Amino acid sequence: MSSCDTCAYYDEDEYGDFCTLELDEDEYIRFLEDRSAVCPYYKDGDEYKMVRKQN
Repeated sequence: MSSCDTCAYYDEDEYGDFCTLELDEDEYIRFLEDRSAVCPYYKDGDEYKMVRKQN
């Protein structure tokens, strides 16, 4: 299961948190309707994952 908090596309600014993906209207509606589903665009934003594997 993916979490927006660890996604590479999740960002924040002075107005709040948001997804930086450029979704078209249909994709965005599907995304909003089914929040319980795993996001097909999830990309792990953990930059140190590779370094931990090397050690």
